[in-house]
Amino acid sequence: MQLVVTTWNVNSVRLRLDHVARFVAESKPDVLCLQETKCPDDRFPLSAFRSLGYAHIAINGQKGYHGVAVLSRLPFAETRAMGFCDKNDARHIAVTLGKEAKQAAGITIHNFYVPAGGDIPDPAVNPRFAHKLAFLDELMAWTGRERPAAEPSILVGDLNIAPYETDVWNHKALLGVVSHTPIETSRLEEWRQTAGWVDAVRHLKPEPEPVYTWWSYRSPDWAAANKGRRLDHVWLAPSLQSTLQEAHVTRDTRGWERPSDHAPVTVTLDF
Repeated sequence: MQLVVTTWNVNSVRLRLDHVARFVAESKPDVLCLQETKCPDDRFPLSAFRSLGYAHIAINGQKGYHGVAVLSRLPFAETRAMGFCDKNDARHIAVTLGKEAKQAAGITIHNFYVPAGGDIPDPAVNPRFAHKLAFLDELMAWTGRERPAAEPSILVGDLNIAPYETDVWNHKALLGVVSHTPIETSRLEEWRQTAGWVDAVRHLKPEPEPVYTWWSYRSPDWAAANKGRRLDHVWLAPSLQSTLQEAHVTRDTRGWERPSDHAPVTVTLDF
């Protein structure tokens, strides 16, 4: 059995419904995890996704901001959502695949949307950056309490941090830019390593190969300039590392009309 899982910050699920439909027609993931859906739960386009073959849907949304969703061809045994930093801002949803998923049964998929953090990398003067650091601290505390990577599990999402030097187009130029500052990259790596998660993309495409998943809307010719960052991630529990067969970024979506500034990241597991 193969399990194909995609994560994508779609930057408004209703605005880019046609993009999602085009992507799933071409790539056919079994499970599609979306971030920044910007959609309250009662307005989520459930029927459209069911018509695309995703009968099982878990959502945690709000009006205008944030929001996460998991669309699946495989049934769920359980769903849940966590809140962080005393905010109900729709940044997490988790599903556990049911027994009908056969070899993949019991795998839990955590879908996160970590705060971006604003523009100034100083928590003393930028509340949004302070929120981001506090969110990372609470993720570390969650790891200590629940040890999610000790069970078969996958963590995906827009983590809004590019941890390695070749995860950004210019390491030195971006050291003072939110998403690649040392305080962020060190905390993200500490969290990943403490929990034991395996960075799926970097496991198959180790440094120094550049890998990007995001290109700014501000770039007048994003493809030629290629000033990207790897903000979107897929991490695996150690027990799933041997099943990892493929990991790739679908860069072409960034060139579609009125695109998301993020591209989908897909992994294939073989059981």
